This record gives sequence, structure tokens and C-alpha cells, in this order.
Amino acid sequence: MSEPESDASLYSGFAPVGQVQCTPASVHGKALPDVVAGRYRIERLLGVGGMGCVYRARDLLHEQFGDPAPPVALKFLADSLDESPDGAALLYSEFALTRHLHHLNVVRLYTFEVDTDCQRAFISMELMQGLTLDRLLCEHPLGLPWHMLRSIALPLLDALAHAHQRGVVHGDLKPSNVMLCDDGPRLFDFGLGHAEEGMPGLARLSRTRFNAWTPGYAAAELLEGAAPSARSDLFALACVLYELAGGKHPYRRLPATQACAEGLERALRAPNNLPRHCWSALRTALALDASRRTISASDLQAVLSRVPFWRPRWQGQWW
Repeated sequence: MSEPESDASLYSGFAPVGQVQCTPASVHGKALPDVVAGRYRIERLLGVGGMGCVYRARDLLHEQFGDPAPPVALKFLADSLDESPDGAALLYSEFALTRHLHHLNVVRLYTFEVDTDCQRAFISMELMQGLTLDRLLCEHPLGLPWHMLRSIALPLLDALAHAHQRGVVHGDLKPSNVMLCDDGPRLFDFGLGHAEEGMPGLARLSRTRFNAWTPGYAAAELLEGAAPSARSDLFALACVLYELAGGKHPYRRLPATQACAEGLERALRAPNNLPRHCWSALRTALALDASRRTISASDLQAVLSRVPFWRPRWQGQWW
């Protein structure tokens, strides 16, 4: 796949370079060396967000040995978090959580390193190229046709089910955290991720200081102070799938607590491009009350992957 003209907006939560005051060799104004950790030559800034910056870089070590390795992406924390006592541990936690997963549809992280000269920790990862789902939605304002929606939903649900089986909760699922690459959708940015008790290799963090849930996709229990869970992940992904199916967010992107107060769940209707047999399961995943969200990512995947029902040719396509 050829590289897009602008890959500056390819990473979740990160605004394109032209929308931020940031030079190609700085993190929120703090200068970085041209080569970090004696290995990665920074080429350009891809994007900036509240929690960090992502750069495109070349791996000089691989090049030295004649390996035509593709460019990589480097993620640094923003200055405000980097200066926090838990800053580097927060970035390492994202690395450890994602490294714990082995799935085609989850971003591949390579290393966690620290540049000793500038004292900045960073993650090296695959440089993804493609469209994030928020950009795809701009191209399909009425929603995606069923065959396209299904080709995105099934691998995403499989990736989420894999994460939950491994004890990892994503914590911040939203359209800009999923990219459509050549080999399918890729879930990334586990910066607000959470691990079940007993997972080894993770630093102890006071995560309450880093809660930055995206209001339109955060389950009500998250906004009320509960820890991220498989159920809160499923709610977020259900909102994404509903939006992909009909072009509109199920709760108008309002915080779930406000949607609950306004009784918006009672007004939910199946999106146009979703087969009828899938609506009951998706609606259950969209429940604002976590106790009524009695379905898993695997359950929803099974419903969406059922053999389509046959319909007479004059009544339209197969469902």
C-alpha cells in the first residue's frame, strides 16, 4: 500500500501537525535529538494529543545490517505526563499491556526504551497506514453497507475478545482508535488500558490521576468512577458499530450519564444497515446500565457472524 499524502492523523487522539504548535523535533515544545537511543532517526511528527506525540522514524540499526526495514512509529509522553512521577510507568504499562496480546488486529509494539541524553521514555511500534474509522465515517455519512461493516466488526470483536481473555481491558475504544490497514482493522492506543488483578510485569499506578475517558464512548460506570472493565469496553465498541451501521452515534455522542438521565435508551432504533437478527444483541451491548449489559464480545461476534438468511431476489440482497 502506498503511503498516504498525510499520515499525520493516523494515530488516535492525535491532531494533524498543522493543527498544533509543535516543531518536528519536539514534544510539546521540548526538543528531541535527531537520533534517539542511538538508533532511531526522527523523520517527522505524525500527530499530537493530550497524552503524547507520535513520530515517524527510521531504524538505523536495522539499516546498518542491510535490513530494508520499514519506518517505525515512536510514541513519547506529553511533557505534563512525562514530568509526573508515574509518567514513564504509565507509558510502560501501555507497552506491557499491548505486548501481552498476540492478534493480527491489535497494533504491534516492538520495544520500550529510554533515551539517556534527553531522559525521555518512548515506545517503538509498527507504522500503520490507512484510514481511522472516524475518517471512514466522514466518507460514509449514512453508514457502511453490511458486507463492509461485517468485515470490520468481526475482526474487531475477535481482537477485543482476545484482549479480554488475556485479562486486558482497552479502556478508550472509539473510532479514532481503530485503523483500517491492508490486512484489516487494527485496534491501538492502550494508553488508558487496564489489567485484571494478578497480571505480572506491570507497575503499580494511581490510575485515577490519568482518567481521560472520551465522553461519547465511555460507559456510564466509568464516568461515575468505576474501573474499566470488559463490559465498559463492549459498550464503547457497540457505540462504534452502531455508528458505522447508520452514520449516527446511538446517544448523539452525549456522555452516557446524560443519555441515561434523558432516557435516550428507550428511543433507540436499529440502524438501517444492520440485519434484523443482529439488533437484539447490539442493543444489549448498548445498555447504559452495566448490569443489563449481559453479553460479551465473543457473544456479539457470534451473532454477527451467523450464516446470512436467504431472501427472494426481488426483496433485496442476502442478510
